[in-house]
Amino acid sequence: MPLRGMLVSTSFSGFEPSFFSFFTELKANNNKSWFSEHKVEYERCVVEPIQAFIEAMSPRLYGISPYFIASPKKVGGSMFRIYRDVRFSKDKRPYKEHGACQFRHEAGKDAHAPGFYLHLAPDEVLFGGGVWLPGSPQLLKIRERIVAKPDEWTAVLENTHLHKHFPDGVSGEPLTRPPRGFKADQPHLEDIKRKSFYLMARTSAKEAQSIEFINEVAEAYGASSPLMRFLCGAVDVSF
Repeated sequence: MPLRGMLVSTSFSGFEPSFFSFFTELKANNNKSWFSEHKVEYERCVVEPIQAFIEAMSPRLYGISPYFIASPKKVGGSMFRIYRDVRFSKDKRPYKEHGACQFRHEAGKDAHAPGFYLHLAPDEVLFGGGVWLPGSPQLLKIRERIVAKPDEWTAVLENTHLHKHFPDGVSGEPLTRPPRGFKADQPHLEDIKRKSFYLMARTSAKEAQSIEFINEVAEAYGASSPLMRFLCGAVDVSF
């Protein structure tokens, strides 16, 4: 049976050194003039490799869950735009100094829904899954599910396969005090206080150049399934 939305690619064999050297140069020349002069290089060294990665990840992602989108479109797809939103920032650098993509849930319209993530910078490569700063209604549902199903949450925290790929466990910046409506002696309070819930693995740019990198990322995404399943259940979407 054909996989819905599956785009099979055999062309991805790791991110080339030129991918990371582009961002090293961009960091030293983060301005519109330099970027315009190197736009062709950006397309060839950054956009095309990320698109190839997304395309090659599609069947692997479908094997984890059929509800997450892998779209190699330049605009509106899984790849993040390189342009920074500087309207309300003191930092006026116009471009992000890393490449990134997300594989979000089909029910989510933005990055605040549960999803998988990849961040590629010369000094650090990150990948994992979870939900980043969800809206108040979704965040409340996640906290309420932790309270209602403490054993299920404990199983997520203690999953050995998860910890093999994500030694730091579940992360997310916490509130200083218990959220309104939750008791100070509530089991799993430190997790209930979180504003985000995610797992993140770290590696190097050198490792991302390996032909095995995409399998490493896919295995980590699969290992995050206990958390992703819990989050999807909390916000009433399928996993």
